[in-house]
Amino acid sequence: MVLLLGLWSLVGPTAGARAEGAGTRAGGAYAFTPGARTVVGAPDTASAVALDARHTYRSSLPRAGRLYYRLRLTAAETAYVPVTAVPPSDAAVSATDGIRVSLRNASGTSCSYASARFGAGISPRPVTALGQRETGKALCQGGGTYYLLVERLDSGRPDATAGAGGWDLEIAPVTEPGLVRAGSTTPPPDGDSASPEPPSGRPRERSGGSGFATARTVGQGVWHTALTPGETRFYKVPLDWGRRLHASAELGGAQGHGYVGGALTLSLYNPVRGAVDDTSAGYTGTAKPTALAPLPPVEYANRYAVPAGVTSVRFAGDYYLVVHLSTRLAEPFGPGPYEVTLRVRVDGRAHAGPGYDGGPVPEGVFTISEADRAAALSGGLGDAVTGAAGGQGAGGGGGDGVMRLVAVGGIGSGTALLLVLGGWTVAARRADTRKR
Repeated sequence: MVLLLGLWSLVGPTAGARAEGAGTRAGGAYAFTPGARTVVGAPDTASAVALDARHTYRSSLPRAGRLYYRLRLTAAETAYVPVTAVPPSDAAVSATDGIRVSLRNASGTSCSYASARFGAGISPRPVTALGQRETGKALCQGGGTYYLLVERLDSGRPDATAGAGGWDLEIAPVTEPGLVRAGSTTPPPDGDSASPEPPSGRPRERSGGSGFATARTVGQGVWHTALTPGETRFYKVPLDWGRRLHASAELGGAQGHGYVGGALTLSLYNPVRGAVDDTSAGYTGTAKPTALAPLPPVEYANRYAVPAGVTSVRFAGDYYLVVHLSTRLAEPFGPGPYEVTLRVRVDGRAHAGPGYDGGPVPEGVFTISEADRAAALSGGLGDAVTGAAGGQGAGGGGGDGVMRLVAVGGIGSGTALLLVLGGWTVAARRADTRKR
């Protein structure tokens, strides 16, 4: 024990652990992007505050909320503005409650709109909807001022009083440049739409992060964690151009009787936090898996397809798997924790991406680095490099941050222990000299 404390004193806690704090471990609070700027949404366009893709923002949406934010866009860039709503953990919600997001031009014409709802689990959790302005579309061409409108979808049930205050928001704009040379606008062929065999083998422990910013890296394999009802955990899977993701989640068995619809929810988001697919499973106490629909390989031309599950798989980068356990599990089956197994398969042949005429903002959002690839292969060893050390929720994960820092810093565990022992030896000799 003393030896471990000495090692801890050398490397200290990871940045991710410091950012999330004890509150995340105890209650599963959402981890906002460190350094996010706080802004106040406006009731009209005239007083809307400006957003910039170089920053992530925090805001709040009241129950009868309808708020505007302003952006300045060029004619050549496609803009993506994801909004994550985080209700209080004690909020009373219905399946149809959630948020609606739209991006509009200065004339009030809607370029796009999307909604995100809590669904069959009827459980408060972070939900994300994406507003976007795409170049090449008939609507919203040209540079100038655009407005993000965020609206709360509320059933207005009379019993929805608990936690009925404002919902926290995280807004993370992204801009994508055009291409140096225009390519084909024909989406790739459907290819193989069959679901592959999920990976097997002994699960590796991997606690998830508590937000997009602290998502834990996973690659192909079987991953295990333990969640309590109401918890949401975030993982990220780096995908190159040409690579394809398949994923499923399984809720382990528990003692109890009853049925909970939407007990386990698995959602997939692309690198700009746009929804790709989601699935949920009802629960009767026996182990129950649920799988995402088969997806195509990541290709730029997917954006020209019709199905939403294809158009959203349009760039390389980190794809986010988000797992949520419904709060309604607690009454018939107990407070948990519950065993959750995540199975991830990545296939397809990687290739070079399109020739962008400039870089995206934030920089690198559509790029897979060597550290990302190493993290996916090792089960997240590269998290300390990328700063996404992430969640320390149920299922452990706190201790592996120490070893990640030791490994990434180029200090082997044996060397680190020798340094500690050496330090103790020097201190002991000095103390002995003083006594003499």
